[in-house]
Amino acid sequence: MKSATKKASRQFVVITGLSGSGKGSVLKAFEDLGFYCVDNLPVDLIPMFAELCATPGSRIERAAVVVDIRGGEALSQLPEMYRGMEGLHLKTSLVFLEASDHALVRRFVETRRPHPLGRDLPVREGIRLERMLLKPMRRLADAVVDTTKMNVHELRDFIQARFGRLEKRERMLVAVASFGFRYGVLPDADLVFDVRFLPNPQYVPKLKPRTGRDPGVKRYIDSFPETREFTKRVTDLLLYLLPHYMREGKSYLTIGVGCTGGRHRSVAMAEKLAERLSREGYKVKVTHRDVGKTSA
Repeated sequence: MKSATKKASRQFVVITGLSGSGKGSVLKAFEDLGFYCVDNLPVDLIPMFAELCATPGSRIERAAVVVDIRGGEALSQLPEMYRGMEGLHLKTSLVFLEASDHALVRRFVETRRPHPLGRDLPVREGIRLERMLLKPMRRLADAVVDTTKMNVHELRDFIQARFGRLEKRERMLVAVASFGFRYGVLPDADLVFDVRFLPNPQYVPKLKPRTGRDPGVKRYIDSFPETREFTKRVTDLLLYLLPHYMREGKSYLTIGVGCTGGRHRSVAMAEKLAERLSREGYKVKVTHRDVGKTSA
């Protein structure tokens, strides 16, 4: 039991994003948190390094690596490699840093550095091309951080709030409960999210008798872009709010996720949000108040 907890606590963070967006400052923040940090690790070596960190008995329990456009053409392999880490005994996270074109240009001018994609390339054109090349990684990111208006100290505070103090996270219990608005709003919820805007499996004959726990129902709901966008935005919001709740001494938080009948959409989304929060080190329990009720 003890070793399983230790495995689950092993963290592996991949940091990427636009040149000039603050990756060096973020890596320093992880170093201050006690992470083993590597800058500009060749893409081909990332899976081997991750396996080394996941190996039982490894002294590297928390690692953070920066990989970016300096990796050249090999960078295109990174999305597939990152997905492949899911089978390891690691809690993986991908942090993507970006900023507005104006802010990035100003930073390049201030440091008098050319864009990494080429000295002969105008900085704005380099930024545009880099955004396009990094788009697949941005879509996979667990956290997209816009550093346009952030200074070094604010960026460090964000990283410490998001990735530090795992012990405190484990002491906070987050209850995620699905419900149907038809049967009334969850009375004891601290936060309520309404997912009735998502496509309803109720109107798909083969999915109607199933619930949101069913893999087919989950695939149907996940197939829509609004589901992915909602999941990302709500996860980012919760990961911002939870450390503040803990700072105020709150040790128990109930999150309600509601749809019309509490059978399909709310159940699937509650499970998804719970899984995301669990991956971030929070102690989570999931309940489905109305999943067994039948609707006309």
